[in-house]
Amino acid sequence: MAAARSKKSKVVSYTKWGYIFLIPFFFVYIAFQIIPLFSTIYNSFFENYLAGLKQIGPNFVGLANYASLISTGDLLKYTGNTLVLWIAGFIPQILVSLLLAVWFADAGCKLKAEGFFKTVIYMPNLIMASAMAMLFFTVFSNIGPVNQLLQAIGIVDEPYVFLDHTGSVVFLVGTMNFLMWFGNTTILLMAGIMGIDASLFEAASVDGATGSQTFFHITMPLLKPIFVYVLLTSLVGGIQMFDIPQILTNGEGNPNRTTMTLIMYLNKHLFSKNYGMAGALSVMLFVVTTILSLIIYRVTVTPEEY
Repeated sequence: MAAARSKKSKVVSYTKWGYIFLIPFFFVYIAFQIIPLFSTIYNSFFENYLAGLKQIGPNFVGLANYASLISTGDLLKYTGNTLVLWIAGFIPQILVSLLLAVWFADAGCKLKAEGFFKTVIYMPNLIMASAMAMLFFTVFSNIGPVNQLLQAIGIVDEPYVFLDHTGSVVFLVGTMNFLMWFGNTTILLMAGIMGIDASLFEAASVDGATGSQTFFHITMPLLKPIFVYVLLTSLVGGIQMFDIPQILTNGEGNPNRTTMTLIMYLNKHLFSKNYGMAGALSVMLFVVTTILSLIIYRVTVTPEEY
């Protein structure tokens, strides 16, 4: 009995060190997450901005900032813009990543230099988004190599202004997001596929299942948790899209604000020192992200999987 009590006391004494080591994390989390969160919510109820060199506020206005965001229709417009830009990059990203993940994870392919190819497809993820945006801005400019090529082969007589057309800007932003993130998505999906019991694939092969049947009836159902994770994290990242369209359109969301994202809109309020509206927009951004994430989760995950 005495030995049991001694052993229990040792466990307790060791356990306390785990909580002690967690203290710095909680301090950092409270200082840089919890306090800014409540500060943002608090500021959203105040009128606080610069009019020239004169500071207006802070004056308590209740829900007036939220009412202004909703009444102008800008919140809905920029939410739609953000989702369109995200979808333009996510659809090719998930399709190519699934194809590559199945290819790399298939032991029967016996791909040579597999490590090299994995490294190459992941490398764009290491490039800064600002550098990628500047590269595309230069390549697709009026005097860039793309326009020179199009003129040389006779497709266009004059330089095509890519940044003056909504479709081409959406294409450029989607392409950049695809190039930057498909490698990371491939690694995640490949890890999920490699975690599936190999005996299931062997049994399917023995039963005469085709590659497509194996993919849709074994791989995809068992890959669903990783797929949902990729979808949700990509959505959250897409809603926070800022640097690529900001640099590509010089912060204006051209043409005619059709590529203005929610974070670009938030940045304009912060740049103009309108902290009340910026706080309200931040809260609304949190609400929009939460609602869309819950919708996707409920659609992709069945009640039996909760």
